[in-house]
Amino acid sequence: MKKKILVSAFSNLYTDQRIEKVCKTLFDNGYPINLIGNDWGGSEKMERPYPFSRIALRSKSLKTAYFEFNWKLYYELKKKADKETILLANDIDALLPNYLISKKLNIPLVFDSHEIFTEMPAIQNRLSQKFWRLVEGSLVPKVELMMTESESYAEWFYEKYKVKAVVVRNIPRKILSVPEIPENNPKIILYQGAINQSRGIEKMIVAMHHIKNAVLKIAGDGPKKKEYEELVAREKLQNKVFFLGKLKPENLREVTRTADVGFSLEENNGVSYYYSLPNKVCDYIQSRVPLVMINFPEMKRIKNQFNVGEMVTDHKPETIEKAMECVLERGREYYRSELDKAAEVFCWENEETNILKLFEKASCK
Repeated sequence: MKKKILVSAFSNLYTDQRIEKVCKTLFDNGYPINLIGNDWGGSEKMERPYPFSRIALRSKSLKTAYFEFNWKLYYELKKKADKETILLANDIDALLPNYLISKKLNIPLVFDSHEIFTEMPAIQNRLSQKFWRLVEGSLVPKVELMMTESESYAEWFYEKYKVKAVVVRNIPRKILSVPEIPENNPKIILYQGAINQSRGIEKMIVAMHHIKNAVLKIAGDGPKKKEYEELVAREKLQNKVFFLGKLKPENLREVTRTADVGFSLEENNGVSYYYSLPNKVCDYIQSRVPLVMINFPEMKRIKNQFNVGEMVTDHKPETIEKAMECVLERGREYYRSELDKAAEVFCWENEETNILKLFEKASCK
């Protein structure tokens, strides 16, 4: 019998595809999984083949919600963990209680850093950044088993803390039924993901003034949605920009397949964004949708291997417009063979070996 894995995250779990994929990989390979999240941001009904729970939070602000979650998570882990348990903490905001329990029971802890949390734009130059940097600086150097989402992240953690993280990219499962190329009129430009700051969404909205015979569809939700809806109204682009809201993963995949081009235009507001490999990049690749990407390290790695779209060096509307027009004029068929090759490389099935090796190592602790 393999050791039980207690997985925890500050997340309502519903749309967190990385946690779902990691848990399924481990579950399918014989590990008993128990997943713990919280109800911050909702508690939508979901089904998983293993037990999961959401810690109820009474906090009204995110800052106090973090502290409440960590306090309650400690007691939840204390109740559920035993000597035959492996702990899996997702991100810095779940690490402290996991670390304390791992030391208390002398059991292995795996840390999965989905991003460089302390360098996220949302917490920069705030008191909370100082707190999370203190947690990171105190605990990460003591972590023996770690994985993270990109090679650039792994290099950053090694340079800063001398911790060797296994790279497990947050990329989709292979799509076996290759989608047909749609004949859209007007053409569809797609953004999928969280509607947050520094994602280049507002730059794309403004660029829509000059992109002919195309509409922009924005699939997702987030704190900037209302602001961007107001921007669309001010710019009088209601007939060219459409918000689809938060979609279930299976519905989002269907929408992605219909797009003519996707984009990933993150802005350099901290190393967490600069060194990221956004989920949507490989989601587009699996759906054989060409991209317009900013020239950040992880996206350059992909572009250097496979011609899956066009790359831009700045966020000027005219730069974005030129790259979009290029992809739309060439069409999906132009990029198809390179997208096919990239889809064979950038799929979850190729990441699973690294996960299983890491947890085999944890099992021997």
